[in-house]
Amino acid sequence: MDATDDLPVLGTLAGLTALVERDRGLYVRWSRGPAADLRAVSSTDELTGVAMPGLSANPLDVEEWWRDRPVDLWVARRLYDYEHLPREKGPGIRPWALKGRETGRGPDNEPLVTDVRPLCWIGPGAIEEAQRQVARQGNPWGPLRRTGR
Repeated sequence: MDATDDLPVLGTLAGLTALVERDRGLYVRWSRGPAADLRAVSSTDELTGVAMPGLSANPLDVEEWWRDRPVDLWVARRLYDYEHLPREKGPGIRPWALKGRETGRGPDNEPLVTDVRPLCWIGPGAIEEAQRQVARQGNPWGPLRRTGR
């Protein structure tokens, strides 16, 4: 576990898609980065304050049920679903890709990962491309944080 934030930046959706097509066991995490996260080695349940046995992250691996649909749309969806987090959690929150081992599930059924190896930051250009990709869909969806609660 290298706790540095000096990572390459993938600035395009195509770059992240190529990474996902090459490797399995990849996740995206929205946070202040590996340097802060790997010191703590675990996420905390916001509701109860309980330390969890790993970092909460979202899988990038393409599920079998996705079949032959475009991988870039899958990756766009994985980014788009959580693109609200920088606005909700404040400055410094940004996405980064990692390789890790799933050790459990968090309260929102998100994977908790350990043995984390940071791979790259995901740049704003990739997020903007993901937003455009989602907007082009016939039945666009919203990010997971819905308004009107």
